[in-house]
Amino acid sequence: MIDIKSHNVDLDKIEQAVGMILEAVGEDVGREGLQDTPKRVAKMYAEVFAGLKEDPKEYFRTVFHENHEELVLVKDIPFYSMCEHHLVPFFGKAHIAYIPRDGVVTGLSKLARAVETVAKRPQLQERITSTIADSMMETLNPHGVYVMVEAEHMCMTMRGIKKPGSKTVTAVARGLLETDDIKRSEVITYINMD
Repeated sequence: MIDIKSHNVDLDKIEQAVGMILEAVGEDVGREGLQDTPKRVAKMYAEVFAGLKEDPKEYFRTVFHENHEELVLVKDIPFYSMCEHHLVPFFGKAHIAYIPRDGVVTGLSKLARAVETVAKRPQLQERITSTIADSMMETLNPHGVYVMVEAEHMCMTMRGIKKPGSKTVTAVARGLLETDDIKRSEVITYINMD
């Protein structure tokens, strides 16, 4: 459970704003089904935006020294985020690969935690992808990092162009995985394997 107080979320202000939005679209905020909606939305926003006060680099400060300087890949990490342009969800999966330097590796769960932290804020998919890669490069100093994110954006499926099932793919390569085409192709092949 998210500690809402530690994130300095103004629940009352969110509740008021949600009530105003409901009234503005012509709803009766006093009707039975909507009476507690502003309060529920405020709690939900506190949870889905919990990453605003967190730094993904913190997860990469826990390291282990292992005689391993070959590819590490964690793929299909699920995430949910909120489009900063429309405040509607987008969701998908992230794939993170890196090649450790000097045997410095991080826990596999730390990769998933970093994805979750970066996703839990008003966000752009492109920013999620580059923030994870840059955080790993700055903190772990690996030979290279490759991050790919695939997501479906509700701002494209429920409004606007209305194309459900369409996916957006973003990818960022850093270090050796940016400069070495063969190594990068190897990572992409592993990501695409079932």
